[in-house]
Amino acid sequence: PLVTIDGADARDFDDAVFAEPAGDGFRLIVAIADVAHYVRPGSALDRAAWTRGNSCYFPDRVVPMLPEALSNHWCSLRPGEDRGCLFVEMTIDARGRKTGHRFGRGLMRSAARLTYEEVQAEHDAGEDAAVRLGPLYAAFRVLLGARQERGTLDLDLPERKVTLDEAGRVVSVQPRPRL
Repeated sequence: PLVTIDGADARDFDDAVFAEPAGDGFRLIVAIADVAHYVRPGSALDRAAWTRGNSCYFPDRVVPMLPEALSNHWCSLRPGEDRGCLFVEMTIDARGRKTGHRFGRGLMRSAARLTYEEVQAEHDAGEDAAVRLGPLYAAFRVLLGARQERGTLDLDLPERKVTLDEAGRVVSVQPRPRL
């Protein structure tokens, strides 16, 4: 059961994850929405997306790269709805080394739309030992250990949440917790 994990204010869910124990390591799946199924090279949608380059996120709105019907609906991995996806299935050993992978195109149905806050609250309460998040956290710990052992660069830059009033004026700028 793949799940999406995004901020509480997210409207599009473009990636989903799954992990389960496999041998002495884990089997992992990461799926992303198959936007290319809807946006063909050279099409009007493709040309419009090229002019924008990416979605722009503001404190009170998003200017999507693609029309909202695509970005927030057909290309959003919403729970309980079949969606086209591209995926990678990976296996890692107990030390976090990749032992295999395969890429594919598929049809998926997200089992849940989770928020960072919900996942953190479950973890803090010790509830992630349940089927849903336990394997994801365990795989994360193994991969984090391998990353630290390799000495990779970790740019842990703080994020900020900007709050606006009804008139669109900045009321506050607060650090966003890293969960």
